[in-house]
Amino acid sequence: MNIEQARFNMIEQQIRPWNVLDPDVLELLHVVKREQFVPEAYQTLAFADVEIPLPGGESMLAPKIEARLLQEIMLKKQDNVLLVGSGSGYLAALLAYKGRHVTAVEISPELKELSERNLAKAGITNVTVELGNGAQGWAKGAPYDVIVISGSLALLPEAFLKELNVGGRVAAIVGEPPVMSCNIITRVDETAYETVKVFETNLKRLTGAPEPSHFAF
Repeated sequence: MNIEQARFNMIEQQIRPWNVLDPDVLELLHVVKREQFVPEAYQTLAFADVEIPLPGGESMLAPKIEARLLQEIMLKKQDNVLLVGSGSGYLAALLAYKGRHVTAVEISPELKELSERNLAKAGITNVTVELGNGAQGWAKGAPYDVIVISGSLALLPEAFLKELNVGGRVAAIVGEPPVMSCNIITRVDETAYETVKVFETNLKRLTGAPEPSHFAF
């Protein structure tokens, strides 16, 4: 496999058609080597439009979802970032290149270790991977400028909103299958938030995410 050609094809055939046109994001996909974060058994799928399996029944997000999240969150160099679900470390690496520091919270000890190993191999030093359930927020390290949640939620817990700086943004994929919305929620001031729906998708539930109770009357 010609890796650079495969990377180019991924960007041109999957990512651009998904309305990812920010030149900084497209450039970043060349800089951060996705194949370094893909398990060896799935190297041939490193640039495919699929969710690549990870240990413990988890998976990497499809490349176009990662790229679109990165574009819509409009990361700045001084931003302090929370990522819920580190997976293989790839999304953390992308965020780390654009932001100041990333706190990645991972519920699986195996994936925590995998992402730390991959990030170290890629020479990325501004990511801290914490072991824990971040599905209802992560106060340690708050307030954050950007929060990215890497699995879907039935509802966005309020804790995430409270952990944002004014001007901060949360990217959350919310709803029920088969149609969920990726929402960018911006904290406008101390009490007000603005929500913009940026695309629709269908994503696996975030592990440990709270489900609303369904009462039967």
